Amino acid sequence: MVIVGAGPRGTGILERLLANVGEIPVSRPLRIDLVDPFPPGGGRVWRQEQSSLMWMNALAGNVTMFTDDTVRCAGPIRPGPSLSEWAAADGTHWDVLGMSFASRQVQSHYLSWVFDKIVAECPDGLTVAVHETTATRLTGGPDSRQQVWLADRAEPLDADVVVLALGHQEAGPSEEDLRVAGFAERHGLRYLPSAYTADADLSGFLAGENVVLRGFGAAFVDVMALLTEGRGGEYRVEQGKLRYVPCGDEPVLYVGSRRGVPYRAKIAYRLVGRPAQLPWFFDAAALDRVLADREHLDFRTDLWPLMAKEIGWGYYHELFTAHPNRVTCDWDEFFAGFAAYDWDSAPLRELVEAAVPEPADRLDLAAVDRPLAGLRFAGFDEVQAHVRAEIKADVRRRGEFTHSADLGATAAMLSVNRQLRQLRAIEKLSARSMVQDVHGWWQGFFEYYTSGPPAQRSRQLLALSEAGVVRFLGADMWVDTDEERGVFRAGSASTPDSIEATALVEARLPRADLSTTTDPLLRGLYESGEATDDVLADEDGFEHSSGLLLVSTEDFRVLDKAGRPHPRRYAIGPFTNVRHFAAFATPRSNAVSFRQNDTLARGVLAVLADGDDRFEYPTERHTVHKGLTL
Repeated sequence: MVIVGAGPRGTGILERLLANVGEIPVSRPLRIDLVDPFPPGGGRVWRQEQSSLMWMNALAGNVTMFTDDTVRCAGPIRPGPSLSEWAAADGTHWDVLGMSFASRQVQSHYLSWVFDKIVAECPDGLTVAVHETTATRLTGGPDSRQQVWLADRAEPLDADVVVLALGHQEAGPSEEDLRVAGFAERHGLRYLPSAYTADADLSGFLAGENVVLRGFGAAFVDVMALLTEGRGGEYRVEQGKLRYVPCGDEPVLYVGSRRGVPYRAKIAYRLVGRPAQLPWFFDAAALDRVLADREHLDFRTDLWPLMAKEIGWGYYHELFTAHPNRVTCDWDEFFAGFAAYDWDSAPLRELVEAAVPEPADRLDLAAVDRPLAGLRFAGFDEVQAHVRAEIKADVRRRGEFTHSADLGATAAMLSVNRQLRQLRAIEKLSARSMVQDVHGWWQGFFEYYTSGPPAQRSRQLLALSEAGVVRFLGADMWVDTDEERGVFRAGSASTPDSIEATALVEARLPRADLSTTTDPLLRGLYESGEATDDVLADEDGFEHSSGLLLVSTEDFRVLDKAGRPHPRRYAIGPFTNVRHFAAFATPRSNAVSFRQNDTLARGVLAVLADGDDRFEYPTERHTVHKGLTL
């Protein structure tokens, strides 16, 4: 068999294949070829050759590549060290233990070690080979062996089964990208479309020039680091405060987004009270009650009130059990009312106001989501002061255990997101709602609240702002191309002020699009009809393509344009419609990615064990679940 992609996902699949081959033995010697132009283990994103300023967003203690006894899968459990435990045993990375954040270079060392360990423990009769090149084409019918063609050799790799674990993909430029790039070229400006920062050329941005960055998430943080500290600036602690000392080569970075504030910083403490039982209000039984008398669900009226109440349950459970001095009644009394009242109802608001005296201790999800909504400032100077205050408050809340109710809310949000991925009931939502509400608003809010940068990055952002290197545009930012003046213009709904700039950066990760992907293998499958994109549609004419490769959500087989699963081709990862794509996971969390890898590996081994006679190409269209299923 061939695995195309030897990054963390390909490595995880390899581990599960080797773990399961003893239980599902194949009759012939098994050879596994992995194809990736980047070193195995880390792959492209986690490769060693990138700036040490590129950090992980996960704590070292929350990263593992190994299953443990919490993982509910059919295959054998093979435990191993987390990133933090590996660093402690290795003895050379004491700076990444426990509650610290490792660089991507250190993670690359860990992933390489994991890969080498897996291969070293390979059972007899099984061979693993690595090809550091690009897979350019995949051919072969459903009832014959497959051929994986490589960039550096004339003869293909023959395989009985192929697994695509290609990771994050880039797409060709959109019409808007081409328009803006053409404008920039005509006027001698600089434009950087969406790209993975480690691969982007930032050398063309000039010292002191105004650069607009559209996006305030992980991609912005990476660009910020490389264009400041990466150019020679440095941070110093003076009188207990972080200060940035410019080197003189930095551009001036104007950043904005829909919210106008950065992602919430990572929380730096553990729960103080007893953990809430999750899920409580948002589970299959609750949705069954909602669906009892209707065929369709509405996200805002049926799902969100239950989701919000679950988040509130996690938040207030931690507040009451960990900080009883900040509430006026005990938990049991509060919970009786909380359970009885609908979320966002007047009785529940009155209950919270009476039981939680300090407004700052009350959970206001609308304010959390859009902290600048409805605020108008006379000019950019006022915007700077207000956004700095927001960042300072966030760093304080995420760093002091007295605000551990925020972690209770985070745990509940993680539970809600898992439930969304597993509950078949959400297939009752319209395609429009799936796209706009679930994949759109909810996923954005979830990532903003739970997937932000380390708090030190937020402190650095404050220091850069106070040094005048970074300036905040505000909420609902906009960018125009001014042909008359030959500049980019940018502003926001937060202020009437606007600025002129000579450079624009799309500080967002590239959106996968199978129809324009730059990967030659995927593009060939799409153009031939052997693969198709995931399209959601409603009877009213609404239709949306996610740009993702369509695979069976049950066994991860690649579906063709007619909806038929290919018996010899599998795919999994962020380029597919299986939307949970974390390649590594938090220890002792029954990680979805490990269960996916195990399911896929056992399915592949069963195919190989059964031999060629089992293949019959189905003539009926495969049923595809449009929900966020596993």
